[in-house]
Amino acid sequence: MFDKTADRRLDVLRAIVSDYVETQEPVGSKSLVERYSLGVSAATIRNDMAALEEEGLIRQPHTSAGRVPTDKGYRFFVDQIDQIKPLSAPERQAITEFFSAAVGLDDVMERTVRLLAHLTRQTAVIEFPAFKQSTLRHLELVGMGAEPIRRVLAVVIASSGRVDQVLVNLPCGTTQSELNSLARSLENVFATTETPGGTQSEFTPGTGMAPRETEETPSHHAPQREPATPRNPQQQASTQWCDPLSAPETRENARVLGEAIAATLASGQAESRIVMAGMANLARSGDFQETLTPLVEALEEQVVLLKLFSQMHEPEPVSVIIGQESGHEVLRDTAIVSSSYDTSGATRAHVGVIGPTRMDYPGSMRAVRAVARYLSGFLRQ
Repeated sequence: MFDKTADRRLDVLRAIVSDYVETQEPVGSKSLVERYSLGVSAATIRNDMAALEEEGLIRQPHTSAGRVPTDKGYRFFVDQIDQIKPLSAPERQAITEFFSAAVGLDDVMERTVRLLAHLTRQTAVIEFPAFKQSTLRHLELVGMGAEPIRRVLAVVIASSGRVDQVLVNLPCGTTQSELNSLARSLENVFATTETPGGTQSEFTPGTGMAPRETEETPSHHAPQREPATPRNPQQQASTQWCDPLSAPETRENARVLGEAIAATLASGQAESRIVMAGMANLARSGDFQETLTPLVEALEEQVVLLKLFSQMHEPEPVSVIIGQESGHEVLRDTAIVSSSYDTSGATRAHVGVIGPTRMDYPGSMRAVRAVARYLSGFLRQ
């Protein structure tokens, strides 16, 4: 490795990386003298380049050609980036406005990758968070048609930020005023109760929130017993709506709505999947002429990236994987810059960009880190 006093050679390596990223042409000593203020002669730079090549940090692709960085050279270059400049004020404002217009988790994910692909001119990828527990953040019940209302649009907003709209047919007619009251009551039940399995929606729909005449149901033939402690939202709602003053019609409507909400929350559990944008940037780079097809196929199947993300535990705000470091042959000519983000009730997931090893690493790292931070903050709201 480098002697720490060899600052000039590090400057030469930085210049080679920057020049090659910009031009995609091997870099010679004459070009470095003309384009960069290194303060030394071309002969001295040639000696430095020879030392860098001996270290395996650059290589000569053709006889009489200049030099290009190796994966090892890119890695050393990235490791020497001791400070990532923040985004400009206009860039930060653009990110804020981009997220503020999002509606629901799916929209946030789509907006994130489009934004990141635009900022970096790379292929942007985002891993959906895997929610360990989905709770109800807000519920709106909107009656469809004139009163008495029997058809209701339930707007279910989960703690993950996911928004679902479900049409529910009620067994009994009701009013909008009663629906508003019912919404607040059900919202409290689902927002504060967990099932034994750890997710509030892990119960079997259809068990009922209204009392049913069974062997366990108290009647005038059996002594009165204390009600059992509720074990899930459906049971807690049953306790609430079994008040003798509550109309049977209200209890039955609560049961049907509770089942619909629970099913919606259960279906909203995020699966392991990735959203991508800017795939055309891989072709535009010109670095994958022979490997573009298998690379695109691997990315579209998502298996390779999901496996890679599952193995990543970044100690730093930004992680960079270069070439063969990924351990996947199909990614041997790529670099992946990623960061993790989190949201309440979910494991940390990843967002990043994938492109050629000839990448603008400082710019990509800056954009990925900033977007991950904004995304985390937005999803925690």
